[in-house]
Amino acid sequence: MALPSFLFVCTGNICRSPLAEAAMRAEASKRGLDLDIDSAATGVWHVGEAPDIRARRVARKHGLTIDHYLARQVKEEDFTRFDHIIALDGGHLRALRRLAPQGAEARIRLLLDHVPEREGDEIPDPFYGKDIDFETAWQEIALGCSHLARATLDAA
Repeated sequence: MALPSFLFVCTGNICRSPLAEAAMRAEASKRGLDLDIDSAATGVWHVGEAPDIRARRVARKHGLTIDHYLARQVKEEDFTRFDHIIALDGGHLRALRRLAPQGAEARIRLLLDHVPEREGDEIPDPFYGKDIDFETAWQEIALGCSHLARATLDAA
């Protein structure tokens, strides 16, 4: 049986989605879940680059490292490889739905759709902001991943 699988997606795969990948890995470890977890971008701007230094600092602040992650773009096969493709904002959600090939089985949703009373809420892009915006994004991402991991455990 294949592991439950999750792909987190943002614009460039250097801020929000690598933080979400790390947060979900931490939640899976904490809860004893064996999951397939990755992250990707809707665009090509940062392919092959490490996460933004501010995202790496926030991850380290919370005991995680994302220094070795490299940005990549969503591929067609991701829609069959992953059970869940998690968008960080509405623009990503719309892009993913356009990119999804006919018959794709991956469930495409926003991360905060997994948090009661937060369905439809987005994780704001911290890229053009200050360090505090990365911390704010982390808090929202961590909340979403906690609920997503709990739901995954409940479904197991």
